Amino acid sequence: MASTTTTFSLSLRTNQQTPFPKPSFFSNNNHLHFNSNNWAWTSVSTARKSRICVTSSQVLDSLAAKSEPALPTTVEVDLGNRSYPIYIGSGLLNQPDYLQRHVHGKRVLVVTNKTVAPLYLDKVVDALTRGNPNVSVESVILPDGEQYKDMDTLMKVFDKAIELRLDRRCTFVALGGGVIGDMCGCAAALFLRGVNFIQIPTTVMAQVDSSVGGKTGINHRLGKNLIGAFYQPQCVLIDTDTLNTLPDRELASGLAEVIKYGLIRDAEFFEWQEKNMHLLLARDPSAMAYAIKRSCENKAEVVSLDEKESGLRATLNLGHTFGHAIETGVGYGQWLHGEAVAAGTVMAVDMSYRLGWIDDSLVKRVGDILKQAKLPKAPPETVTVDMFKSVMAVDKKVADGLLRLILLKGPLGNCVFTGDYDRKALDDTLRAFCKS
Repeated sequence: MASTTTTFSLSLRTNQQTPFPKPSFFSNNNHLHFNSNNWAWTSVSTARKSRICVTSSQVLDSLAAKSEPALPTTVEVDLGNRSYPIYIGSGLLNQPDYLQRHVHGKRVLVVTNKTVAPLYLDKVVDALTRGNPNVSVESVILPDGEQYKDMDTLMKVFDKAIELRLDRRCTFVALGGGVIGDMCGCAAALFLRGVNFIQIPTTVMAQVDSSVGGKTGINHRLGKNLIGAFYQPQCVLIDTDTLNTLPDRELASGLAEVIKYGLIRDAEFFEWQEKNMHLLLARDPSAMAYAIKRSCENKAEVVSLDEKESGLRATLNLGHTFGHAIETGVGYGQWLHGEAVAAGTVMAVDMSYRLGWIDDSLVKRVGDILKQAKLPKAPPETVTVDMFKSVMAVDKKVADGLLRLILLKGPLGNCVFTGDYDRKALDDTLRAFCKS
C-alpha cells in the first residue's frame, strides 16, 4: 500500500516586536510529513498548505499610565469551539478578570498541595471572589510529590467534591505543578462525567508543557501516566511571579522540556537557549517570559494539529520513553520528571547517532546544553537494561507490540516518531548507559 503524505504550513500572527526572534518554524516553510508508519518534522517546501495560526497579544507600551496593569501575552490553543487562551505575564493573580471570565457556575473547587497552598491559595481565592460575591470557593489540599499521583490521592478530590455536593456547573482549578495539574484535570474529566477546569501552573515544567494540551492522568505502579484522559481546560493562567518561590532543582527540571522544543522542531529557539541558558538559571524575567511564551507557542501549534496524539504530538515526548522508565525504575518522586527526561533525551540522541541519523556535533551540543542547565546526562546506576525493557514494553507509544520512539533525524530541529529502526541500536544504547 503506497504511503501518503500530508503537509502543513504554519504561521504566527503578532502585533508587537519582541526582544527575541520569532520561531523559525513560523517564518519559514516548515512542514510535517506523515505516512502510515512514521511522523517526521522537516523543513521543506510544498505547494499544498493548511494554515494554523497562533496569536499573541502584547504588553502595554512603556508610556502607558503606571496605574494600568500590563496586559498579558496570550497564546491561543486552536481547537475550534473548544479553543482556549494561555495567559502569560507577571502579577496575573492580581488581575481577577482573567480567572473570573472562565469560571462556570457559582462554585469553585481549588485543587492544590501542601507546598503551594501556603504560598498562593489565598491569592487565588481572592482573585476568584473579588467583586464577585456570588462565587463560593472551597479547596482540597493534597500531599506534594510524584509518589502521590495515584488513585488513592485522586479519590480525595472526588471525596471533597461529593461532600460539597458540587454539580455540573462547578469549576475545578488546578493550582500547582504538573502533578496537581494532571490530577485535577483527570478529576474534572471524570467527576459527573466532566466539569470545567482551569490550570494555574506554578512550576516551569507545568508552565511550558504539562498545563497545555489537555493530557490528564495518574500513575500506575507499573508505568507512568497509564490512567487518564484527554480533557482540555477553559484557560491556562501563567503568573510568572510564582516562579520566584520555585526551588532551583525544580526550575532546572522544567528546562528539560524547554530544550526539547528546540531539538525536535525549533532550531532557532535551541540556538537562543545555548546563548541564554545562564539567564534562565538566573531567573531573568525577560528571558524566562520569552522561553515560556515560545514553548507554549510550540505546544499550542502541535496540539492544534494533533490533539489526541495520533502522530505529530507524540514527537513532544522526545526522551520521555527512556525517562518514564527511569522514574518508574527508581520509584516515583526520587528523580524529578525533567531530570529523567534529560537523561532520556541523551539516550535518545545516542541511539539516533548509532542509527546514523545525526552527526556527532549535535550529540555534543545536546550534552553541553544539558550541562549548562545543570541536568543529568545519564540514568542512575540502579536502573538496569531489564528494568528499561520491562517498563518500556508498557509505554503508551507501543502499538501492536511495537515500541515506537521519538528520535532525532537530520539537522537540528528535525525528528521522527517511528517503530522502523534497527533493534540492535536500542540494545547498544541501553547497554552503554546501564551496568547490567
